[in-house]
Amino acid sequence: MVLYPKLINDALEKVRYPGTGKGLVSAGIVENNIRIDGNKVYFSLRFEKPNDPFIKSVVKAAEASIHTFVSKEADVSIEVLSSTPLKRPEVDKLLPGVKNILAISSGKGGVGKSTVSANLAVTLASLGYKVGLLDADIFGPSIPKMFGIEDARPILKKINDRDLIEPEERYGVKILSIGFFVNQDDAVLWRGGMASNALKQLITDANWGELDYFLIDLPPGTSDIHLTLVQTLSVTGAIVVSTPQQVALADARKGISMFQGEKVNVPVLGLVENMSWFTPAELPTNRYYLFGKDGCKKLAEELNLPLLGQIPIVQGICESGDKGKPVALDSDSVTGQAFINLADRVIEQIEYRNKHLAPTERVIVK
Repeated sequence: MVLYPKLINDALEKVRYPGTGKGLVSAGIVENNIRIDGNKVYFSLRFEKPNDPFIKSVVKAAEASIHTFVSKEADVSIEVLSSTPLKRPEVDKLLPGVKNILAISSGKGGVGKSTVSANLAVTLASLGYKVGLLDADIFGPSIPKMFGIEDARPILKKINDRDLIEPEERYGVKILSIGFFVNQDDAVLWRGGMASNALKQLITDANWGELDYFLIDLPPGTSDIHLTLVQTLSVTGAIVVSTPQQVALADARKGISMFQGEKVNVPVLGLVENMSWFTPAELPTNRYYLFGKDGCKKLAEELNLPLLGQIPIVQGICESGDKGKPVALDSDSVTGQAFINLADRVIEQIEYRNKHLAPTERVIVK
């Protein structure tokens, strides 16, 4: 198939810019510089602001539209331009109103890291603290679902001559997630650089304001996202979540090793053992150790780290998360009390860390 500019423009007009609902050509976003060389297509998209929250999704949609309506074989190269320069504070002056930055990590997926993050954030907020929660699990964002705000679309707000993304707020927690800016049903197929840039934007181009605790729910394992975080922010400390199962604990060791490594050097505040035991509703005093007993406790003792809490499996955790109401909102429940105990221990460990250790330094890659 022979490619020519009108075909490209027609395909791009089918893509709607979320801010106005207009096609990209009608919205004036497509620059008049389409170049075609065989099956290679080059053009630029110009956005009014460099931190426009729709940039990534629009670029992906533009490429997909050309493949769908013009040619699957088209090799599309898109340059993103901005009409106004991006103003950002110096890297060491980011988030001046945030007192403590907590990285919540896990060695492997499926251990309930995001559940712990969401419920810890809600509990800290219920205790009167100013709390922010960033869903940094770029490829599998679940925080919007857990807070019942999947349809949220954050707006831009002008703060000190900067257009910043305004976090959503739910249950007293300020929340941002890449899930707010992508289609819920589509997989996020981004290379490491794109994912890292998205994380930076959610950190540096958002109006987080004053926070006592800024929780960052990281992807499982160790990845570019973890490195980007410690290069961007001085992280107060890390919390590692695991189940008592030996397979999970083996991966948790790797996560702990990463944070404690000489190049990263982020203090590990302690471990959280999730799914410690199962307690059926009809037998509230019974405990069934489905994944082994005290695995995290033993690992914490071995590594001389605090065990911050043990969270049981109860049916309500899953149901509450699916309904968008974290189980910790019910402070009188068994699980709610477990998260209150966890929050108390986290606060205690942060105060100890800040009293006895120097502030964490960002990782500088030379």
